[in-house]
Amino acid sequence: MTTETTAHRRAAVYEHTAAGFGTVRLVPVDPAADAPLIHGWVSEERARFWGMLGQSCEQVRETYEFVDSLTTHHAFLAVLDEEPVALFQTYDPDADPVGECYDVRPGDFGLHLLIAPAREGARPGFTGVLVGVLTAYAFTDPAHLRLVVEPDARNEKAISRMVRSGFVLGPEIDKPEKRARLAFLERETFERGLAAR
Repeated sequence: MTTETTAHRRAAVYEHTAAGFGTVRLVPVDPAADAPLIHGWVSEERARFWGMLGQSCEQVRETYEFVDSLTTHHAFLAVLDEEPVALFQTYDPDADPVGECYDVRPGDFGLHLLIAPAREGARPGFTGVLVGVLTAYAFTDPAHLRLVVEPDARNEKAISRMVRSGFVLGPEIDKPEKRARLAFLERETFERGLAAR
């Protein structure tokens, strides 16, 4: 069986149904089972900002085995109904190289998101709804007071999406692998947005 037919059977850490969109479930990445799927996503030119172009499927599996061994970093597949549609990672900025590039505040919580290639063409509003679900999951932990993202500074689409999702742009930073643009979403801003709906 392929990952596409088994990922939806895993226990979810979070589930949300969005009207007119479907049910999104976050399930932990299984490095051995999911490496072929993730490799297919990260090896496309469209995913160049993810930083894994040119890696073999085995290298992708090893990367996610390493992530899986950490208590500060976690990787999930976002499954829409029964189809994996994104790779979502969370991390503690104090335990990540990004923590050396800005003043980490208590309650900061880092996110990475890679949207899978669309199987049937673009779906209007898809990324916005998905980002909303993922930020809602991140804020389920009351200890998380501010979300941190750091897309590649050249990735204008990702930066624009974060701003439209309520993130406030911070400075550009230099990491070993890229020049990144920090952006932050305060819990208060997120909750104000929910109340306004």
